[in-house]
Amino acid sequence: MSSLQELQSLLGEPSRRTTAPDDWDEIERHVGSALPGDFKTFLDAYGSGVISGELVVFHPRGSSPLLERMLKTHALFTERRDRNLDRGDFEHVPYPFHPEAGGLISWGYDYSGDEHFFLPCDPDPDRWKIVTMAHEEGCETFDGPFSSFALAFVKRLLDVDRYHGVEPEALEFLEPEDLEEMAAAGEIGPVTPGFEQF
Repeated sequence: MSSLQELQSLLGEPSRRTTAPDDWDEIERHVGSALPGDFKTFLDAYGSGVISGELVVFHPRGSSPLLERMLKTHALFTERRDRNLDRGDFEHVPYPFHPEAGGLISWGYDYSGDEHFFLPCDPDPDRWKIVTMAHEEGCETFDGPFSSFALAFVKRLLDVDRYHGVEPEALEFLEPEDLEEMAAAGEIGPVTPGFEQF
């Protein structure tokens, strides 16, 4: 089973979307390349939305179109990178952003405040890596396609302890029944895989 198939089996059957063959044309002209095939396949099936209540992705024809978000994100991060470079900080933002040659290409973010990009490191977009800008603290590179990254993201949310999401100092003030109630409501603990379209 491919990582895309495994991801889809965890998230459940996508709502049927109406897609057009030219949905990706404008954005791929802007980027100057095709985008990774598994990314387009996933977005064409699921649309814009939130994976497991945490990872936000955008389709070109969604309520928040990918190209609009891409343009804003690239401009914002280029400005931040320029400020960092002016201060001599080359470590936290080591890559340029599109449209610079080899620049990172935005595709989404998560509610923890991390931005996610494609690193166009190969002529074949299906071999591009994923770069996460973690709270402007630096970059983490994932050596694999979008579907493997999203699958690992979902599995990481499944593999947390029952009281994940409660600040350690708050634990001493909460009664066991309060914690059980929060866990039963899904407010803390492992996250149930799913996809919510917006």
